[in-house]
Amino acid sequence: MKPINYFQPTEIRFGCGRINELGDVVKRFGIKCLIVTTPEFPEIAPLYAKVKKLLTESGIKWDHFDQVQPNPTTENISAGAQTARELGAEVVLGLGGGSSMDSAKAIAVEAKHQGTAWDYLFFKNQPTEKTLPIISVSTTSGTGSHVTQVAVVTETATRTKSAIYNSIVFPKVSIVDPELMLTVPEHVTASTGWDVFCHAFESCIHANTNPYIHLMGMEAIRLVIKNLPNLVNDLKNIDARTEMALADTFAGLCIANAGVTLPHGIGMAIGGMYPHIAHGETLALVYPAFSRFTWPAAVKEFAALGRAFNPAFKEVPDEVAAEKSCEEIDMFLKKIGMWMSLKDKGMPENEIPKLAEASMVLPDYKSNPRVATKNEMLEIIKQSYQR
Repeated sequence: MKPINYFQPTEIRFGCGRINELGDVVKRFGIKCLIVTTPEFPEIAPLYAKVKKLLTESGIKWDHFDQVQPNPTTENISAGAQTARELGAEVVLGLGGGSSMDSAKAIAVEAKHQGTAWDYLFFKNQPTEKTLPIISVSTTSGTGSHVTQVAVVTETATRTKSAIYNSIVFPKVSIVDPELMLTVPEHVTASTGWDVFCHAFESCIHANTNPYIHLMGMEAIRLVIKNLPNLVNDLKNIDARTEMALADTFAGLCIANAGVTLPHGIGMAIGGMYPHIAHGETLALVYPAFSRFTWPAAVKEFAALGRAFNPAFKEVPDEVAAEKSCEEIDMFLKKIGMWMSLKDKGMPENEIPKLAEASMVLPDYKSNPRVATKNEMLEIIKQSYQR
């Protein structure tokens, strides 16, 4: 067995009703708090009001930056950082899905450093201890951002999506309250839930995986398979919401210590070039081609996946179970309403070569069990263009 490393500094408070602890949690880190969210809409308005009430009752002065957008941009982050400076923020609260939590992390960096968040990507300058402490409250089960050291940002001018990756942006405390997820609509539930699956599985096949990550990753996969199809048909099922929130947390812990592979590298490129495509959708677009490309190089892991989907595969050889897992993935995507193509999402066919090139910018693809060449990457994108 190879040596094992595992690091997780975030205090996780998981369970129904845990949002009521927010005031006491935030106050540990400061009395001036910037709340970072998407714009208010009717379903989320009561939660925003409750959060503000909890903070006020705890003696915390707050301001609300509510201009986060899906696939948050550098302009978003700079506007939020300016609001944080004007408040004199001592702590940043990311309230929402992955975009809000990632934005909170990037704002916490930019508010206390020279330049912009884009200057502190994983391959550039690294943020320092001056970064504001971050509290996360997740309202979806998908991105794992509440327990990771990653903040994804898009630079609109270059149509590029990249990330801050540094342990300084691990949230200090994460509140995971499944009751906050009961208002998430069907497609968002499916899209973010599929992201959980992808985080878990890609961590299991990643070059940096280990038995602990594999244990959590496979349990997250089983939870998604069990709960997500039922949840998209019964959005108020609190038991399924709870188990999906747990799966999301497990998968987030996995990617924080292993990472993601080929699909996420392509997905980031898709999100950078076509910001209207949600992150979970980008992964659904490429998984059929990815699975067929990769399974021969990771037979054991794909066989375990196939058997998680279909226990009957326990009776067949690993190679058969591994290959059959690709069909199971297809059927699962159809079951949750995530069977789609790049053409369906409005991508111009003439940009296939450009997307293939962009998919090899981030290093994620290099951690895949089978590393794609330029021609192979182009073929994967072609296969993903039309079903």
